[in-house]
Amino acid sequence: MDAQHGSENGPHTPAPLSAAPGAATAIVQSQDLCRTYGKGEAEVIALAGVTVAFPGGRFAAIMGPSGSGKSTLMHLLAGLDQPSSGSVRLDGVELTELDDRALTNLRRDKIGFIFQTFNLLPVLNAEENILLPLSIAGREVDRDWFEQLVETVGIRDRLTHRPAELSGGQQQRVAVARALISRPAVVFADEPSGNLDSKASGDVLSLLRHAVDDFSQTVVMVTHDAHAASFADRLLVLADGRIVHDGEARGIEDALELMKDIG
Repeated sequence: MDAQHGSENGPHTPAPLSAAPGAATAIVQSQDLCRTYGKGEAEVIALAGVTVAFPGGRFAAIMGPSGSGKSTLMHLLAGLDQPSSGSVRLDGVELTELDDRALTNLRRDKIGFIFQTFNLLPVLNAEENILLPLSIAGREVDRDWFEQLVETVGIRDRLTHRPAELSGGQQQRVAVARALISRPAVVFADEPSGNLDSKASGDVLSLLRHAVDDFSQTVVMVTHDAHAASFADRLLVLADGRIVHDGEARGIEDALELMKDIG
């Protein structure tokens, strides 16, 4: 992979943003999104009217201090939580109008997830974990696509191994392939490199960069790590439930400076 597009030797050099919030090309977008927890004096405002759009084929990183609302935003965009008010549209579907079954089906068909803790099933081997979303959906496996993913993530010699027999970096490679196997509209990554050493972290982030550049995948990643954010095209920063910065991801130093300014 070209170092310009993110490898273990360095982060991605981003291209200019091609779509502004609210653009018609958005794969996922929110309008006046609010989320509160509790009532009265115990009320906590996690999100306070967030309007944002994520165009297809781009890599966005979301940062912010603890309690800023970044994880809440991702959970709402992915249909894992219900907003108190506002709307979320994913691949043209209004999530707030769906019942639980329809939401489950949408997450299965339209979304790939990558978690900090890998979330692989321990009784399945690597190949079975990768193919799990297709098995659950009753869909046939595109073997050419599977072979391409396996080659890309570099775990061909580990396909018959169970998670306990894999390193953390290998488990996350399996998780990346699992997130991509169904060709989702968007991949949501929640601190995907948080439990990895620096080498494995760079490898996994490079895989996400590769998915965007070569597979036209849309990736939205929540992270606290400026190095991870530097692999993205776009950086959003939240504070107190609001977006306080939304612009091109320019590099590690800029991300650190933004976080320092926010406090």
